[in-house]
Amino acid sequence: MSQTLTKPPAWFWIIAAVALVWNLMGVGAFIAQVTTSPEALAALPEAERAYYENFPLWALLAFAVAVFGGAIGSLLLLLRKALAKPVFVASLIGVIVQMSYNLTAGVMDVYGPGALAMPIMILLFAIFLIWFAGRAKNNGWIN
Repeated sequence: MSQTLTKPPAWFWIIAAVALVWNLMGVGAFIAQVTTSPEALAALPEAERAYYENFPLWALLAFAVAVFGGAIGSLLLLLRKALAKPVFVASLIGVIVQMSYNLTAGVMDVYGPGALAMPIMILLFAIFLIWFAGRAKNNGWIN
């Protein structure tokens, strides 16, 4: 049985588009991290270089799930597919795993107390996207 879609309000499209741009910036950050040249890495301050050199594979995989999941979830929102919500949940799990590593790996020692602002913002936005996808589904904007 297929559900009839209701036309979403204009702000739905704005939020979905902003979500896609936000998550594509995350994909860009991931690509930048995995393609950093040895020369660029050598130019970093010692503490920052050590942080990147010791980044474990499992945290890198969590980073990939977080950003690619967020981008795919956002694209699914734009395509009005309810699969966006479970994809956003997977993305949130990736965010939590990766941010947990960052906090335990001494990222604040490398970047200072301001290093908490971005992880908090990322976590809140990931939670918001799950809620938003659920609301869109409940309102019949996606199926």
